[in-house]
Amino acid sequence: MTDDATDADGDRDSASEGGIEERSIGVLLDVLPNGRPDDGRPGYQKSPVAYALGASSFGLYELSLEEDADVAVSDRVDFDGPNVSRYREVAFDDLTRNAAAEVEYAVEAIVDDDERRFVDFYNEAGPITLRLHQLNLLPGIGKKLRNRVLDERKRGPFESFEEVSSRISGLHRPREVILERIVEEIREDDLKYRTFVGREE
Repeated sequence: MTDDATDADGDRDSASEGGIEERSIGVLLDVLPNGRPDDGRPGYQKSPVAYALGASSFGLYELSLEEDADVAVSDRVDFDGPNVSRYREVAFDDLTRNAAAEVEYAVEAIVDDDERRFVDFYNEAGPITLRLHQLNLLPGIGKKLRNRVLDERKRGPFESFEEVSSRISGLHRPREVILERIVEEIREDDLKYRTFVGREE
């Protein structure tokens, strides 16, 4: 998070200096026009609330919406735009059931909208320790497949998921294994290594 206007709880107001930053864009997971159900205040005191997945860092956010915000699940919203009065980062366990169920679809939309960013993971992934490589964090990629990727990318960068699949024998679902890893990193708080969640692009 940047040091924009913040209140005592660490929430950010919608005002920010400079232009729109990519990390302030998110995909809506759930919209609660009448506020959170666990908010005991009278209805007239409650603001509409939404939950969103950040498009850049895959952070989870609770948004306080303006009363006239016209948004729906799966919409992309600018956290610093006119529909949002403030937002704060939350944990997966803080999401509503509906929001949690939408996470996979939102991840898929983000990856499909920016395929090259995630294909470049295959081009750029490096070692984490002497024995562990970033590629090994992807489900189903062991030593042999990792070495095939490393050898093949020396011949030239991959341009698409389809090209990764066609050039790497045995790696049939390069897009899906990245989707699976991202969702795991979003859901699990206690993972030792994170490759996608929390990284700003």
